[in-house]
Amino acid sequence: MPAFSLEPDQSAWCAELRTLAAERLRPLAEKGEPGHVNQPLLAELGRLGLLERLFTAGALDLCLMRESLAYACTEAETALALQGLGAHPVHAHGTPAQRDRLLPGVIEGTTVAAFALSEPGAGSDAAALSLAAEPDGPSRWRLTGEKCWISNAPEADFYTVFARTTPGAGARGVTAFLVPGDRPGLTGTGLDMLSPHPIGALDFDAVPVTADDVLGEVDRGFRVAMGTLNLFRPSVGAFAVGMAQSALDASLAHTARREAFGGPLRDLQTVAHRVAEMAVRTEAARLMVYAAATAYDEGADDVPQRAAMAKLLATETAQYVVDAAVQLHGAQALRRGHLLEHLYREVRAPRIYEGASEVQRGIIAKELYASLEATP
Repeated sequence: MPAFSLEPDQSAWCAELRTLAAERLRPLAEKGEPGHVNQPLLAELGRLGLLERLFTAGALDLCLMRESLAYACTEAETALALQGLGAHPVHAHGTPAQRDRLLPGVIEGTTVAAFALSEPGAGSDAAALSLAAEPDGPSRWRLTGEKCWISNAPEADFYTVFARTTPGAGARGVTAFLVPGDRPGLTGTGLDMLSPHPIGALDFDAVPVTADDVLGEVDRGFRVAMGTLNLFRPSVGAFAVGMAQSALDASLAHTARREAFGGPLRDLQTVAHRVAEMAVRTEAARLMVYAAATAYDEGADDVPQRAAMAKLLATETAQYVVDAAVQLHGAQALRRGHLLEHLYREVRAPRIYEGASEVQRGIIAKELYASLEATP
């Protein structure tokens, strides 16, 4: 893969997105109710054409969008990403009727999508999920069980739900279903999280589904899930890079103007070296994210490994950079409403969702050893 750098038009687009996020999206985000879907924010993302771009652009464009939005407005970034995560399986695996019914509203920001994979006992171990799809006649099932940590739940208009259609078959016995939020037997509750995004738990009490609700093929839902995660994992890294860059820029400005011990903080070697380390790690993470996204767009064979590496490095890097920025700012960064107080709460979750850091290391090791065994 060639050395990576953005084209001038890509850099200009990123700058435009940062401006839009600061001037048009952040004011709407600030008016939102914590822990609930922000409908005006979603609608504005639709009017700006960003939701449509989720389905017309490649992985690199997705990363550029998420990084740029995260720099100026993490709420807008998250709203965009959750629409994409919940609706991408429809775009990639849905029938024409399913796509025509759901995607126009997603693109406009009037239909809220959600990706329902995690369970109380099967978070990162997606192949171990236990939500049961019990036969209820020809091409009919009843869903019984629970989902947990589902973004946009319980307010989503539809859920991409992964359920077990063949017990004991591991990853091969999972099917993806499209389940409307108002389907009989489906209830949910919101969860109060460290970073107050709309996240909830879902209870399925014999929820009816039919062949018309199946995404892809019966017992092939794990492929739907992993295909979606391989696309979105590098972009989780892009989200993290956007937050890291925001924290780094705040630290540069603060240490340049803050006076201590007879001069600006920037003149203290320990401070200057810390800022340099933050910059190096942020740029390294950015390049790995871009490389993984480009590999996805080019159809490379090593996408799972690259996606896992990108998510792992970028999210761990962002945690380090934001924490270092808080240390450089001192107590003011801990006040409610400060940029770094906000980023400190936001930066923790990406190391867990869509596959925790430990899971990413497992994927990387598995791919490495598989490559070794395949070598003549």
